[in-house]
Amino acid sequence: MSETTGTGDGSAAHADSGSAAQAGGNSPLLIERGENRMIIRLNRPEVRNAIDLTMVEALHEVCAELEAHPQVAILTGTGGTFAAGADIGQLRERRRDDALAGINSKIFSRILDLPMPVIALVDGYALGGGAELAFAADFRIGTPSTKIGNPEPGLGILAAAGAAWRLRELVGEPRAKEILLAGRTLNADEARAIGLLNDVVDPDELEVAGEALAERIASFAPLAVRLTKSAFHAPREAHPLIDNVAQAVLFETDEKFARMDAFLARRDAKKQAKREAADE
Repeated sequence: MSETTGTGDGSAAHADSGSAAQAGGNSPLLIERGENRMIIRLNRPEVRNAIDLTMVEALHEVCAELEAHPQVAILTGTGGTFAAGADIGQLRERRRDDALAGINSKIFSRILDLPMPVIALVDGYALGGGAELAFAADFRIGTPSTKIGNPEPGLGILAAAGAAWRLRELVGEPRAKEILLAGRTLNADEARAIGLLNDVVDPDELEVAGEALAERIASFAPLAVRLTKSAFHAPREAHPLIDNVAQAVLFETDEKFARMDAFLARRDAKKQAKREAADE
């Protein structure tokens, strides 16, 4: 049994994961809580999951929970679309002070900085702010219908919620400039070829693939995963000190000893089995 919560408007219900869509009502997010992972569904299918202020506020609430109780997060859309972009109606009315407030950039950076990995399941469109939300994840899995791009200059603005600098880190400067300056929209095969998608699967297998990746991550020592992610995103000048300090912490954990003892026991058992087989 997983808990499904409509985040953002105060409604809540408990339901099996299969009834999440019915339980969420008009909430901007549908949340399914499992033992070692959380599934976050963007829930504005009538506008292709356009990211508005209510959704941003709901994502902040979810991030607060994942910061307090770290676990793997799976981020996906509803209605066959990940997120077609920011809500243009709201964006049209934003002015200088709204831009300086970093409404979208703050939440996407907060998602990037979550203690445990985030997996984005990108079905259909991930454009503009939707693409930047996907870029904030640690892993991205797509489907053959995936389309990723940042067409913001066509609307008289720039991709200011992370793509202007994060995309270069993900795919390199030449490809990033094609997307940001020339408005190139990538299909699934193109995105996978340059590493923007980790994998491409059939739509019916998308959540299965996400769950399998989440399960693999959850099988590792949680603190080791958290510290590895922190070290990975640390600035170059922080290394190797941050690596050494993180390793010093892990060397003293009970889980390190338990996992290494189990590994050595398995190894010894295999050696013993080989010796016994050779003696027969």
